[in-house]
Amino acid sequence: MMKNLKSLLIATLLFVGASQVSNAQAKIAHVDVSEIMTKLPAMLEAQKQLDKLSQTYQADYKTMGDEYQAKLKKYDAEASTVTDALNAERQKEVADMEKRIQDFGQTAQKELQSKESDLMKPIEEKVKLAIQKVGKAKGFQYVLNSAGLLLAEGPNLTADIKKELGF
Repeated sequence: MMKNLKSLLIATLLFVGASQVSNAQAKIAHVDVSEIMTKLPAMLEAQKQLDKLSQTYQADYKTMGDEYQAKLKKYDAEASTVTDALNAERQKEVADMEKRIQDFGQTAQKELQSKESDLMKPIEEKVKLAIQKVGKAKGFQYVLNSAGLLLAEGPNLTADIKKELGF
C-alpha cells in the first residue's frame, strides 16, 4: 500500500512538473530589439542629430588643428630670426594651444555621449514599454531579446512591437 502511494505521489509530481515546464515554454516569446531600434523613426532622427553635432565638433576640431599647424610652421620658419625670449613665449603659446585642442576634444566627446544618452533614454523606454504591452496582451510572461539567442523558434513579436510603435 505504501509503495503504491509513493508511486502515485511520484507520478503526480512528474505530471505537475511536466505541465509546469510546458506552460513555461508556452509563455516565452522573443523580439529583435536591434531591428526595431535601427528602423524606429525616432531613432533615425536621433542619429541625424548626433551626426550633425559630431560633424560640427569635427569641423571645429579641424579648424583648431589647422591653426595650430599654421602657427607651428610659421614659428619654426622664424625661430632663427627672433629672440630667445620671443621663441620661449611662442613655445608657451603653442603648448597652450595644444592643451586647448585636447580639452576641446575631451569636452566634445563628453557632450556627444551626454547628448546620445539624453536622446536614447526616452526611445529605449518607449520600446521597452511597447514590448511589455504587447507581451502582456499576448499572454507571455517572458519576452527575450533574440539578438543573443542561439535558437529562437518560439513566437517572434518583432512585427507586433513595430506595429505598436507605429511603423
